[in-house]
Amino acid sequence: MKSKTGFNFGEDILTSGLALQMAAGKIMGEIGQKAKERIENSRKIVEAIVANHVIVYGINTGFGPLCTTIISESDTKKLQLNLLKSHSVGVGDAIDPELAKLMMILKVHALSKGYSGIALETLERIIWHINENIIPVVPSQGSVGASGDLAPLAHLFLPLTGHGKVHYKGKTVEMGSLFHQFGMAPLELGAKEGLALINGTQFIAAHAIKVVDRLQNCLDNADLIAAMNLEAMLGSVKTFAPELHALRPYAGTTYVAKRMRLLIGDSEIVKSHKNCSRMQDPYSLRCIPQVHGASRNAWLHLKELLHTELNSVTDNPVILEDGRSISGGNFHGQPLAMALDYVTVAAAELGNIADRRIYLSLNDSIEGLPKLLMRETGLNSGFMIPQYTTAALVSENKSLCFPASADSIPTSLGQEDHVSMGSISGRKALMVIDNLEKILGIELFCAAQGFDFRKPLKSGGILDACHSAIRQTIPFAESDHIMSAEMNKAIELVKKRVLIAVSNKAAKKLKINLKNECHELFGIY
Repeated sequence: MKSKTGFNFGEDILTSGLALQMAAGKIMGEIGQKAKERIENSRKIVEAIVANHVIVYGINTGFGPLCTTIISESDTKKLQLNLLKSHSVGVGDAIDPELAKLMMILKVHALSKGYSGIALETLERIIWHINENIIPVVPSQGSVGASGDLAPLAHLFLPLTGHGKVHYKGKTVEMGSLFHQFGMAPLELGAKEGLALINGTQFIAAHAIKVVDRLQNCLDNADLIAAMNLEAMLGSVKTFAPELHALRPYAGTTYVAKRMRLLIGDSEIVKSHKNCSRMQDPYSLRCIPQVHGASRNAWLHLKELLHTELNSVTDNPVILEDGRSISGGNFHGQPLAMALDYVTVAAAELGNIADRRIYLSLNDSIEGLPKLLMRETGLNSGFMIPQYTTAALVSENKSLCFPASADSIPTSLGQEDHVSMGSISGRKALMVIDNLEKILGIELFCAAQGFDFRKPLKSGGILDACHSAIRQTIPFAESDHIMSAEMNKAIELVKKRVLIAVSNKAAKKLKINLKNECHELFGIY
């Protein structure tokens, strides 16, 4: 059921959380009155430029290397339609409709700020698409991330003119037939409108929204799963001491250290090996705060940059309130491209250290844990082979870590001689997160098995509740069997955030506040 809560495009502050709620249909958006006035004023300036034959790039000139070609007043509308057609050259699989819908939401918000010269009617038609869930089919490949995401945005807005395909009620249909069904006519774009629609970073930014959301879930799950695995392996909790982390107080590190202390709590398992002879744990246990925390810091950097991007004007040229037009480079995707590459490495490292913990847990040198996490091995291979899968996934992620933003191939006959490749950065980041969710699910699968060998001792309550939730769908393994179905169930527990909800509920019952002084930084908004 749709919420009555509204969002004013062009006026309110857009956050990644709000954008996701709008894409899910939980919040409706509309253009506020002040934004309408700015939009209409900006449109009048463009119309005056055309009427007075003032030469302005993209309004009455060609594009890119054709910027010196003057277009007659009578051809300005045809120029905008030709722009959408000529730039609709994307290839590859279509992006998820949710991403395309996010792109539309972000574009409406940016254009509603009133610096783009677009007609109010055009923006209202895009909002109609959003509200009716008529979402354009957008190919995933073809953007170099400057001048913005040209090809994806051209495909995104081609349906406004009656061309292209859309997702509607679970089917892919031609937009022209839908116009006939709704008794509506295609839009005829005016001067500057086509350029305003396709110039911008909305493909990159939409991917960044999903990266921020999904990686936060992975970060939270990684702490929880690592804590369960640490308990299973009788790891030391001394390495989470606040006094230690006060000496090197990175926000992510101190946040993770405190989360680990709270997740483990007053554990009987910890007390059981208080006087053990082990001097130090391997790094995959001892350095959880430093490694997980570094990935959180990278995530935070992207989140902060994304907040700026979502509330910026990223097309070209911009039309100022005083009538001036400036042809600049706000469409360049480098700010997000570099951060997305950084976050891709951060996500890959979470998987890397998780795989090392899985490998460590299979070793029979840990007191109380049988070799390969199964009592009778030899005839049984136990949990040996799931680690092969995580090794493969980790290796694949490493191959995806080359920064796309480190590359640039000149386009547009040299006019666009440095590009960001940020669209590739965003796509790769989500690929790595896909693999990371699988790695974490498999670590969860193994950690739950190891945790069982510590019974009847209990952890501090939160991990016990999470383990019980796991065992509702994934049984303890006594002997070899086909594990893939159970591994996939564990992966779904990660993806669907089941254990995050369970841990929060258990913490509340135990009067433990899992939030701490850094939570506001590392929470989604």
